Amino acid sequence: MTHFAGKMTRVLLLSAITVLLLAGFAAAAESEQAVAVGATTGSSLRLREEPSTSASIVTTLDKGVAVAVLDNSIDGWYRIAYNGKTGYVSADYLVIDQDNIFTTYGRANGDGINVRSGPSTESEVLASVNSGTIVTVNGFEDGWYDVTCKYGTEGYIRSDFLDLTASNTATTTSATGNSIVETAKQFLGTHYVYGGASPSGFDCSGFTMYIYKQFGYSLPHTATGQWQSGIGTRVYSISELQPGDLVLFNDPSRNAGKACSHVGIYIGNGQHIHSSSSRSNGVIISDLTSGYYNTYFVGGIHV
Repeated sequence: MTHFAGKMTRVLLLSAITVLLLAGFAAAAESEQAVAVGATTGSSLRLREEPSTSASIVTTLDKGVAVAVLDNSIDGWYRIAYNGKTGYVSADYLVIDQDNIFTTYGRANGDGINVRSGPSTESEVLASVNSGTIVTVNGFEDGWYDVTCKYGTEGYIRSDFLDLTASNTATTTSATGNSIVETAKQFLGTHYVYGGASPSGFDCSGFTMYIYKQFGYSLPHTATGQWQSGIGTRVYSISELQPGDLVLFNDPSRNAGKACSHVGIYIGNGQHIHSSSSRSNGVIISDLTSGYYNTYFVGGIHV
């Protein structure tokens, strides 16, 4: 019996080791180094889940942003990564950087990431950075980014450990942002009331003002006033938005000469929740990646 128990212990130990090794291989397989860096040439460029114009939209990209190219072997498409998201963009709207010298920002996507003296795991470690740290990216070499860190250290970070982004602000989804979204969703279907700022009825800025008040923020009762309030950090790309951010729009036919005509709250996945005075008449969820709201998008505010 003792011999049998010992044998079973060894079998279980070997099985556990096998599982851990397989998990390590799977994790390694998920990490992809870039094969090139490209720049978008079209505004509101759609990043899609699959290489097809009928595939779902992951997000939209602004013109002139640097993206990591993960696969350039697909006819008519590039598989790319940007700001923590991956997908496919049409090759007609992306130009590959040929000299690999450019300037953008990168956000570390893990803790204890090494900054090395050269583009190799054999090179000396100069420093390390943790998740969310922003570095300046100066170029690309053999799957590595040439970077400058906050306090001046220059070196290389492997491309799969850094998410390219247009922002030098370390924006990550916060618990507060998620709570703002969940609170806002509780009022789906509430009627639109001009000047309304309570659960009995909201206009657009009254809705955002009420939701943010629940979290200790005081906002003006106009879309333009909220945009110009000075609260938080402005972002100008849909791809940079985080759940809970304010999103603002400007339809010239409805702005009465003001900077913004409408406001809502970003909830993630290219969507926002807002109080609409249109046919839907009330608090609804709408898409930001195409149509009316994409056309008149001004920017967002990350608080």
